[in-house]
Amino acid sequence: MSLFGTTSGFGTSGTSMFGSTSTDNHNPMKDIEVTSSPDDSIGCLSFSPPTLPGNFLIAGSWANDVRCWEVQDSGQTIPKAQQMHTGPVLDVCWSDDGSKVFTASCDKTAKMWDLNSNQAIQIAQHDAPVKTIHWIKAPNYSCVMTGSWDKTLKFWDTRSSNPMMVLQLPERCYCADVIYPMAVVATAERGLIVYQLENQPSEFRRIESPLKHQHRCVAIFKDKQNKPTGFALGSIEGRVAIHYINPPNPAKDNFTFKCHRSNGTNTSAPQDIYAVNGIAFHPVHGTLATVGSDGRFSFWDKDARTKLKTSEQLDQPISACCFNHNGNIFAYASSYDWSKGHEFYNPQKKNYIFLRNAAEELKPRNKK
Repeated sequence: MSLFGTTSGFGTSGTSMFGSTSTDNHNPMKDIEVTSSPDDSIGCLSFSPPTLPGNFLIAGSWANDVRCWEVQDSGQTIPKAQQMHTGPVLDVCWSDDGSKVFTASCDKTAKMWDLNSNQAIQIAQHDAPVKTIHWIKAPNYSCVMTGSWDKTLKFWDTRSSNPMMVLQLPERCYCADVIYPMAVVATAERGLIVYQLENQPSEFRRIESPLKHQHRCVAIFKDKQNKPTGFALGSIEGRVAIHYINPPNPAKDNFTFKCHRSNGTNTSAPQDIYAVNGIAFHPVHGTLATVGSDGRFSFWDKDARTKLKTSEQLDQPISACCFNHNGNIFAYASSYDWSKGHEFYNPQKKNYIFLRNAAEELKPRNKK
């Protein structure tokens, strides 16, 4: 049986693969549990690029480790390897050929993990935790971009201990995304900068934030010609902004929408508002997923401006998400994100990574 092939009858039968006898709601969507998940909160997830045969998933955690699994079409997950930092791992990414994984940590370093030799070496250094890491593959150069709480964005060619370039940020780097030739970085104090990466990285435009609260996650989206054309930005106030770089009609084309909130908006009860912890665009359909501190994931069609689906509520926040290269698999991590402080932390609670067949549910609403 192929769960992640194209002809999947995934989740259609009434029986769960795990035969849920208990009433706990750690997996209300009956999705596949990745084996040997990390022992502390999972901060980042990334699937291997299309250049690698098969699907490999990387996760970084607050247990200072980064783990790699092979995800088979049957849905079976096989732990392959792991590496350690000396602080929590905040971000991970792949090289375009799938041979290396790059990891960013609170230990103020970034590492390059060669999956073939299973060796990891330090490739970057900052004066504060490294929050974001991205591989840039340009026609005339390739490098790793790291964003840090030391208020710098640095570019490394992986062979030298000195950066190729250092760009100052207005504030601490909170989230970033790269799709060549565009990068976007969101910082503390609602800073937002777009960079162009052709020839060499340079600042393209500073944008006044479309959101009124702290930036939490950002993801670039592409147009019909497969070129990066804008980004989705999520905040801690249960809201996402869709922002085009050069829209025909900015007032009409750019918009924000509310998400990850509970209780009705038109009741007298106060509304619970949760952080948007992650945004991922479907690589085929261009629709998007958001995950939040409310313990739900939602799928959206930004062009039709409609919600396609919202999950049942998990018993803890969803801290990260990603799609695999062909969009058949949606991975999401269930972990405490400290959004309610230390008093809500329960060290006994397990962390999970779930896999869901995403081929059908993310199709746009009105496919012409």
